[in-house]
Amino acid sequence: MNLDELYQTVILDHAQRPRNFGVVPQATAVAEGLNPSCGDEVTVSVKLSADRQTIDDIKFKGAGCAISQASASLMTVKLKGKSRAEALAFEQTFHDMMTAATLPAYPPGFGDLRILEGVRKFPQRVKCATLGWNALRQALGE
Repeated sequence: MNLDELYQTVILDHAQRPRNFGVVPQATAVAEGLNPSCGDEVTVSVKLSADRQTIDDIKFKGAGCAISQASASLMTVKLKGKSRAEALAFEQTFHDMMTAATLPAYPPGFGDLRILEGVRKFPQRVKCATLGWNALRQALGE
C-alpha cells in the first residue's frame, strides 16, 4: 500500500465512521458551515471550560462528501482538550496547509491532519476540507 492509498483509507474510515458525530449537550458555542457550490454542511458544537479557554468537548454533525466529513471528524479528535489558543493555531495551520503556496511548519500534535494535505492539489475541494474548520473559527468567535 502506498502513501496515497493509506491517506485515502484513513479519509474513507473517518467519513464512514466519523468520530465525535453529534451535538454537544449544553454547548457553549455552535456554528454552521455550508458550501453552496456542492451542498456540504457541517455544524460544530463546542463546550468550553468555565474560563472559556479550553475545549472540554467538541462534536460535529452534517452531511456531505467524504472530505468534508473526514476533515471535521479528524478536527474534533485533534482539538478535544486543547486550549482555545491551540485550537485557533491548528485552524490557521490547517488553512495555510490548504491554501498557502508552500506548506506551513506543523505544530506539535498536528499529525494525522496532514493526511488531508493532498486536497490542496484539487482547489475545488479545498472548501470541502476547510468547512468544519471555518465553523470552528466562527464558534470560537474569531
